[in-house]
Amino acid sequence: MFTRFRRKRLNPVLRDLLQETHLRVDDFIYPLFIRSGEGIKKEVDSMPGVFQMSIDEVLKECEVLKSLGIYSIILFGIPEVKDSVGSDAMCDHGIIASSIRAIKEAHPDMFVVTDLCFCEYTDHGHCGVLDPILETVDNDITLTNLQKQAVIHAKSGADMIAPSGMMDGMITAIREGLDSEGYSHIPIMSYSTKFSSAYYGPFRDVAESSPSFGDRRSYQMNPANRKEAILESMADEAEGADILMVKPALAYLDIVRDIKENSSLPLAVYNVSGEYSMLKMAAKAGVIDYEKVMIETMIGFKRAGADIIISYHAKEVAKLLNK
Repeated sequence: MFTRFRRKRLNPVLRDLLQETHLRVDDFIYPLFIRSGEGIKKEVDSMPGVFQMSIDEVLKECEVLKSLGIYSIILFGIPEVKDSVGSDAMCDHGIIASSIRAIKEAHPDMFVVTDLCFCEYTDHGHCGVLDPILETVDNDITLTNLQKQAVIHAKSGADMIAPSGMMDGMITAIREGLDSEGYSHIPIMSYSTKFSSAYYGPFRDVAESSPSFGDRRSYQMNPANRKEAILESMADEAEGADILMVKPALAYLDIVRDIKENSSLPLAVYNVSGEYSMLKMAAKAGVIDYEKVMIETMIGFKRAGADIIISYHAKEVAKLLNK
């Protein structure tokens, strides 16, 4: 007799018992975009349901997140003044340092992750200090600035640092900087395999971080390179990263599985702005069952090997999981 797989699918209770991949609210980190001012909650046209918020509004948002069971957030700053080196990112009173202190004072139970980069803080929109001759980011000068930024974040109360700039040697530099200042207990979640992707478009609207010239292909990864993608994450593991990441997620699930099979470290995926907005626009057009497709997408991330999902859908997913 041929095998009858359907025997295990007829009863819904048995289907649930045999489900291999599960979503939990605890799997998610929710991104927050913070800008100077008060009483600001500005929705982003290209990302329905996502807002630029002032610190006072972020504190209210944390209450909403906790009511849904979400206690992990990642912060992105939109400074009032940008310059060529991203000075606000290395300032004790910069937008992120101020936000961390306010959040930890009002919500000490929130787990605060900070995105460590310079694209939101520089007037040219690139991820570090520019080399004027090569017209790309100067890797080693930027490493020194990343150390400064990481220490500022840790001193302000950040629970985890997440460097996203794709500089060579950034994990070693940040680890040395944190350890030398007494922050050896702070983990690093590296954007270890980050592709130069067209899926980031809406993010640049909310973070106001579009490059003023060129693109980021001289430091972010070629989407066509699988072997190099694995090497990038393995290099960050060797340098001391505590958690690895693949960004974007949806078009790179093969890379997620590859890295999962090559490393024992926890693995995050970033469900990026373009992925989020596509589902939102498809729902608006009436061509998909939004909630079902959203959950199916999240399960796909987990099935591929993700332990952590950074997603703008997190609140919506939490509401469904909490029913």
